[in-house]
Amino acid sequence: MSEQTLSSTITRLTLLAPDSTCSTDLAANPWDTPAGYGPGASQEDKIPSGYPVQGGLPAEYKTASAEELDTRIRAARETLGERAVILGHFYQRDEVVQYADFVGDSFQLANAALSRDKAEAIIFCGVHFMAETADILSKPEQAVILPNLAAGCSMADMADGPSVQQCWDELTELYQDEPDDGRMPVIPVTYMNCSAELKAFVGKNGGLVCTSSNAATVLAWAFERGRRVLFFPDQHLGRNTAKAMGVPLEKMPMWTPRKALGGNSEEIMREAQVILWHGFCSVHKRFNPAQITKAREDYPGVRVIVHPECPMEVVDAADEAGSTDYIRRAIADATEPTVFAIGTEINMVNRLASEYPQHTIFCLDPVICPCSTMYRIHPGYLAWVLEELVAGRVVNRIQVPENQQGDAKIALERMLAAKP
Repeated sequence: MSEQTLSSTITRLTLLAPDSTCSTDLAANPWDTPAGYGPGASQEDKIPSGYPVQGGLPAEYKTASAEELDTRIRAARETLGERAVILGHFYQRDEVVQYADFVGDSFQLANAALSRDKAEAIIFCGVHFMAETADILSKPEQAVILPNLAAGCSMADMADGPSVQQCWDELTELYQDEPDDGRMPVIPVTYMNCSAELKAFVGKNGGLVCTSSNAATVLAWAFERGRRVLFFPDQHLGRNTAKAMGVPLEKMPMWTPRKALGGNSEEIMREAQVILWHGFCSVHKRFNPAQITKAREDYPGVRVIVHPECPMEVVDAADEAGSTDYIRRAIADATEPTVFAIGTEINMVNRLASEYPQHTIFCLDPVICPCSTMYRIHPGYLAWVLEELVAGRVVNRIQVPENQQGDAKIALERMLAAKP
């Protein structure tokens, strides 16, 4: 979808749905984005202090036409050859994905980078936590580059090191008098969508990382070793996964940071099986059961598939829930023309609709409201980092501190072993 098409589509749909929080400004150049997350699904989220700041982009990349940027990107790639690999996330804009050597979810892309051991540079067209994961798993001599440092993730920002440590300290004190049955009182589990600091935290404290595809396997691993699980930052993935495994909702209290015991009583916390962090994905939070009802009215027999980051009521109303790769494979494997209503980010839905024209594929949300920070990776930034590499300069390198590397890698390796 081009920027002009996106802008006109947002305008049209905003007129149809005046309560939308989305804005045509999303299609504007990201170097003009105001402070905060900017237009898009996460624009109303509170941005933390210390949020990555992107320095100025040279004017030549801002004023270049799409055609000129395309020529320069392709020329730089040709010059670099196997010295550089470009990774593109499923949710990335098409103008950038077209240059990717690999397209996938964050974990698939981190693994893809490992298959290019000759690459001196890994250009990650995604968001900050994804580039950090690639840096942890790649060789020390490989440089991981994020074209725009301001491409973050509002969900990942909802859980920070000090807040999680405070939670852990309170839980440790609360459970210290429990009888020793060989299991830990609580096992920490973090979703991939978090900082390297938190991946290191779970690795250090006997826990591990999960993806949306292996969350159930990870929770089963944790329950074998602990009486309960602290799951962060996405409450919805944690709740949906644990519920499907038979954990009662009343045993899944929400932990709200900066409140004593997360806003819960000691009795509730002692009975807890899964402690959910007050975090969410702003894109997937937009989906609701009424959208599914409307899709079924408009298309009897429609197959509704949503991402498990959606609220529980949406997952319950859908036919299926699964990761981005699950959604992609479900559509690819459909042998007969099918109508699919999809609950995930619009760029991926539009790309699937284009790749599989035999099916009718549409997004459940009638208002286009993409991930605002993912949109900050623009062809201008990609051209800049590539041409800097050609000139022998590495810019926007993402480097996880050495004191986090070891424990974070342990947590990721445990995740790798937890195959769904």
